[in-house]
Amino acid sequence: MILLDEPTERVCAAILSGELRPVRLAVVAPGGYGKTAVLEHLAPASGVRLVDDAHLLGEADLAELVRYLDDEQAGLVIAARPHPRPAALNQVLGRLRGQIVLRPFDLARTEAYLRATGSGLPAEAVLTQTGGVPGLVRAVADLAALCHELDQAGAEVLCFLLAAEAGAGPDLAGGAAEAAHATGLLAADGTLLPIAARALRELIPRDRQIAVRRRLVEQQLERGGPLLRLVLPLAETGLTGAVMAKAFESAAGEAGADPALAAKLHEAAVRAGRPVTARWAEALARAGDFDSSLRLADQVLSTEHAPDRAEAARVAGAVLALRGQLARSAELFQWSGSGNSRCFALIGLVGTGRLAEAGRIAEKCTVDGPPTLLSSAVSATGRGILESVSGQPAVALSTLVHAAETLAPVSSGVLLPDSPAALGALVALHSGEAAIAEPLLDRAIEAGSLAARHRLLLAWIAMLRGDEETAEARLREAGDDLSPRDWLFSVGLRVGLARRASDLAALRRIWTQAREVVVRHPVDLFTFLPFGEFEVAAARLGERDRLAPHLRQARQLLAALGDPPLWASALHWSGLHAAILDEQPAEAAEHAGALTAAAGTGPYFAALAKAAECWLKVLGGDVDPEAVESAARGLHAVGLCWDGARLAGQAAIRTSDRKAMVVLLDCARVLQGREPSTAPGPVRLSDRERQVAELVLAGLTYKQIGDRLFISAKTVEHHMARMRQRLGATSRGELLAELRAELRPAHGTT
Repeated sequence: MILLDEPTERVCAAILSGELRPVRLAVVAPGGYGKTAVLEHLAPASGVRLVDDAHLLGEADLAELVRYLDDEQAGLVIAARPHPRPAALNQVLGRLRGQIVLRPFDLARTEAYLRATGSGLPAEAVLTQTGGVPGLVRAVADLAALCHELDQAGAEVLCFLLAAEAGAGPDLAGGAAEAAHATGLLAADGTLLPIAARALRELIPRDRQIAVRRRLVEQQLERGGPLLRLVLPLAETGLTGAVMAKAFESAAGEAGADPALAAKLHEAAVRAGRPVTARWAEALARAGDFDSSLRLADQVLSTEHAPDRAEAARVAGAVLALRGQLARSAELFQWSGSGNSRCFALIGLVGTGRLAEAGRIAEKCTVDGPPTLLSSAVSATGRGILESVSGQPAVALSTLVHAAETLAPVSSGVLLPDSPAALGALVALHSGEAAIAEPLLDRAIEAGSLAARHRLLLAWIAMLRGDEETAEARLREAGDDLSPRDWLFSVGLRVGLARRASDLAALRRIWTQAREVVVRHPVDLFTFLPFGEFEVAAARLGERDRLAPHLRQARQLLAALGDPPLWASALHWSGLHAAILDEQPAEAAEHAGALTAAAGTGPYFAALAKAAECWLKVLGGDVDPEAVESAARGLHAVGLCWDGARLAGQAAIRTSDRKAMVVLLDCARVLQGREPSTAPGPVRLSDRERQVAELVLAGLTYKQIGDRLFISAKTVEHHMARMRQRLGATSRGELLAELRAELRPAHGTT
């Protein structure tokens, strides 16, 4: 069938009616535009000679047409492609008086064609696939209709079409552009139409495709053009030789934003004849395949004359840091010897307590070559970490923030053992500056570097603030495919969230993973947050002995660094709470003393010291409501919101002064982000709930209460859960304190 646009339809109608004569017209259009269909449509016209595919006629036939046109009354409609255009054809066309213009289908004609042929395909999709070329619209239903076109395409045209598919540029395939456009398989802008790309993939024999693509790759190598899209279809073909090996390796460099693809291309380069390189190991590391990366990096390191041994050491050092092996990582970075590697070594040496070595290497921690964003950021990160143990926390944090901002624009394509954003966030968390850490981490995530690590640290900030919902969401966003170091923080978060929810069952479940991760991950300076959580949880579960060797190692590390307050205070804070849970007052006092000694370091450390002193007094039965509230609000102000609420809540439980209890419970509610209590106690509990509450406070078990009230123990548990929800208590101890406050008039003092 033929569907002509209105102007072409009018011309054809005039020819068929004899209104237009003598007819001397050309139909020049690429393949698939319907030239043959137009000639068949005009077949009934009298006195008109119809000639198809004139571009294929020989000189004799074209000369005969010229003679035919000597008769001024002779009618002729001649159809041809725009290429090839022999001189004799130009002579013929020059004797004609006009042209029938064939245009691609628009949406309306595409819909009309699909309706007429009974096709259920969506017209918009067909138009996108075919550009409206009528022959291609027909081929959507039967791709084999394009076999003839591709079979007739010469090697140069096929080369051009494959180059167009790969986006390699119109000049790559020589002078075949006109012939390729004449096929009708290209859009007006020279891009290959989607249906044509599909036809190339499915209809051209595989060996012919490979041969043409190889030829294109060779040409592109010579001219220094991009290779990625050209070589991608060849990566699994097993092609060998120096040319293909070089092409695969060059394409891997272009695929830096997709490390898994880069690793695949490096592997193809090695199969083609290139030696194993550090760049392959780096691509694997960035793709998360640490085992393979270390194996290849070690292979390069073991090859005496390999030109990239230093790079292999850098890659292995980064991977070992991601796996939590900071000491071995620092050794490899030192051996690597570049300015960046020395700075990374400095970070590892400080992180493992080797301060003297770090000081010596700091003198060599200079930028090699031009001061690029990467080298400047890495150098600043090394200085910042050194300042964190030997200077003021605020100075260290400022240096690391500047380093993170410098690195952000280039961080996504770099293999880093750690990021200045993450290290800066750790310094911020250890000094009560979470508000500085959050935008730092958010920007690092946007830049695409170490996203899981940065999300886990954001989750940690949310957990410390008591925002468990956000913490859990951030934890989920980090995913499960984590490096060993990230797994350590992930487990630490789960332990911390279970502890804060007073969910002993969940804490016992996650503790199995905690024990495993503690065994597998050595303690270093940058892991004190999760190890601190593990210490408190171990005390809660009666398993402090299991963690003792690791905590001893942490305190030895701190001693080797001179007990810097920035890092030591966090461990003393968790040690204080572990000692409290383990009922070790002397140990708790020791930790409180260490926190007091560091109080002059800054507001955060002063808040910890004040809160620690309060805790000890509360445990001794000395509850000063004003002092407790002040200490609790101080913790809240430095980002330890949950700790502040807990201090107020625990003090409320332990005081016998009802007024103080109410004040402290209200303080705990406010610090948790909830409204203080305003309603009188008796109104908030039903009669049955008050009966249950009184018996619970009297020390009866759920079963005993059930027997007395003629209800089941499960119903008693249900009443308790409802009361806990209604009163907003976050733990059993807090619920009991709330119930005492509610029932005090009737229950007396206990």
